[in-house]
Amino acid sequence: MPEYLAPGVYVEETSFRARSIEGVGTSTTGFAGLTRKGPVATAELLPEILTSYADFERIYGGYADLAPTPPAATAAVPTNYLAHAVRAYFNEGGSRLYVARVFLGDGGRASTADLRPVPEVDPLPAEDETNRIRFVARFPGRSGDGAVPTTELPGLRGIQTREIIAPAPRRTLDMAPDGSLVRTGSTEAAFAYFVKRTGVWRALTAAGADGAAAEPDDGLVGDELASVALITLAIITTDADGGSLAMDDLGYDRDHPRWLGTVMAEMPNRRADQIENLYAARIGSAVNAAQLQAALFPVTQSTAVTRISGRRGSFALTGGNDGAMPTEAAFAPAFAALAKIDDIAIVAAPGSSAYPERNAIRNALISHAEGRRMYRIAVLDTDRGLNAGDARIARSTIDSKYAAMYYPWVVIANPNARPGRDDIPREIALPPSGFICGIYARNDIQRGVFKAPANEVVLGALRFERDISFGEQEMLNPLGVNCLRFFPGRGYRVWGARTASSDPEWKYVNIRRYFNYLEASIDRSTQWAVFEPNGERLWASIRETVASFLFNEWRSGALLGTRPEEAFFVRCDRSTMSQNDLDNGRLVCQIGVAAVKPAEFVIFRIGQKTADARD
Repeated sequence: MPEYLAPGVYVEETSFRARSIEGVGTSTTGFAGLTRKGPVATAELLPEILTSYADFERIYGGYADLAPTPPAATAAVPTNYLAHAVRAYFNEGGSRLYVARVFLGDGGRASTADLRPVPEVDPLPAEDETNRIRFVARFPGRSGDGAVPTTELPGLRGIQTREIIAPAPRRTLDMAPDGSLVRTGSTEAAFAYFVKRTGVWRALTAAGADGAAAEPDDGLVGDELASVALITLAIITTDADGGSLAMDDLGYDRDHPRWLGTVMAEMPNRRADQIENLYAARIGSAVNAAQLQAALFPVTQSTAVTRISGRRGSFALTGGNDGAMPTEAAFAPAFAALAKIDDIAIVAAPGSSAYPERNAIRNALISHAEGRRMYRIAVLDTDRGLNAGDARIARSTIDSKYAAMYYPWVVIANPNARPGRDDIPREIALPPSGFICGIYARNDIQRGVFKAPANEVVLGALRFERDISFGEQEMLNPLGVNCLRFFPGRGYRVWGARTASSDPEWKYVNIRRYFNYLEASIDRSTQWAVFEPNGERLWASIRETVASFLFNEWRSGALLGTRPEEAFFVRCDRSTMSQNDLDNGRLVCQIGVAAVKPAEFVIFRIGQKTADARD
């Protein structure tokens, strides 16, 4: 109670209604797998949310095939299953996706050789790491084998501009072979390097870092400074997939606000740059502005005096690869990253069934979904090329009420196919998980999570890898293998909605997902009750809060019953808690719901009747 110590009128805010429970989202999905580029998932670097395939392509690359290492002459290049799955997910109706990249191997970082001018005018000692300059790919992958073109752009700037490299059209300065700046008396307008120190532009010697001039009158002052055309650096990085990123108005000196080493840092400050910038400039601590400029635009001694106007360079990065075939241990950081994102309700590892450690990865995915307070379901793929008997054996190796298995693979038009390239197949078989996750999301948005995600059209399918007969499904369906089937006149459909569980109480996917939804919603919306006085007032508030939420669920058709009393009950009183519970700070609330199960078997009984029969 507040204290009332002085006479007066006191106005206080209070609430006379129970707190509400907001239903959590059920369509947000998490994928783990190999990509061509992008940040490798760790527990510290969480994945970025994607809302379209264009987002995925910008951060993680396209659907070009992957290059394993070491490359085996007899091994086929692995298909980029995750990229195809992301494309299928959004095409089927998905809207929110997190991708955790998996990478195994230490040879996947692409980088150039050191950037160095020709030896005749090389100002770098070349031995110490502090004197090296190079461009490197920030993420592993063959997509990093791109190019970094550089261009010098002259432009007029005000006297307050903190640019470093500048030509001096009123001076007759020349560059000696040792890199120092001396007076020559040349009639040609030569270009020298100047750095702003203590408010005065002074000639910068390539061998020194202090920028001190040999003669006092080397400083630029007054109208001379106003005539200086400053030099900036422009870079357009291009990766192997054709993705490009333009950066301009860059400076050569560390004091510049857009110094090359800051803009192309290995660990940028902004989140967008951390996940999208593919390349970084690694510049040694002893490298000054003149040395950096000489490395980016090397010249020979015969052309030491050159007009600095629109010079261009280009540096190709090589040595990238997509790592080795991933193991279960390689997937562990990706699953740990996805575990930290509460929004995810569906998880999958598209393409993992094609890897040697497929069974271990599958078990790790199931363990992830079964984790404490995860509230998510794992969508499992069968291996490629299985017949019905093989699918039955694959299902027999797992038992989980938090997982659902789908069979067979889906055949689509290969987006990598090109006219005249007969070596690229026109069609490609993909694991079904990407399609199924998108169908889950579409079903939730159009109907609700309580509706079974079955009898839904697979929009992107040309056909399925195998035609499942009615007899084969009679064998697979009771075991919990959800079949994808073709029906003439009705297209390609998901024809199963069972979990991979032997517990009959949790045999339907929609029941499992609906209870995940209820549990997550109640869990996250009743945190206010922790440490409240554990008495009748709190119990009544809990009962009203939960009952109001379940009443709305009944009104929306998610629960059975003609009356709310038939659809659910909420108990939170002395009948659910003993004195020992109260003494140990436990509040126990029992909730029962009559969830709607799918009409999996629709039975019409037809019999003959006589003409005079009344019934």
